[in-house]
Amino acid sequence: QVQLVESGGGLVQAGGSLRLSCAASGRTFSNYAMGWLRQAPGKEREFVATINWSGGSTDYADSVKGRFTISRDNAKNTVYLQMNNLKPEDTAVYYCATSPSPEIGYGWDYWGQGTQVTVSS
Repeated sequence: QVQLVESGGGLVQAGGSLRLSCAASGRTFSNYAMGWLRQAPGKEREFVATINWSGGSTDYADSVKGRFTISRDNAKNTVYLQMNNLKPEDTAVYYCATSPSPEIGYGWDYWGQGTQVTVSS
């Protein structure tokens, strides 16, 4: 059974930084692309960032480009999201997800439970 466990969320002031982590288990981590999505109160879940199996290909939502960086450590079965220059509009529950494909662009098949990120102004 695939399990994704996020950590690293919290409360931060605008302009600050956080690093989210997602530990994966249940299948061969390095065979699959990974991603981060978020859901703010009253809004639909939206894409944030994705990374392919090797880390050689990434993609970001326009709203986070230049501020967020996704990375992965296949030896640790972990994907990260470094978030810099945070803004109040980044406030959301952040979810880690795994793709059914090694490459990006093929959607998601498993999700974590989410971690709350709150950015105060």
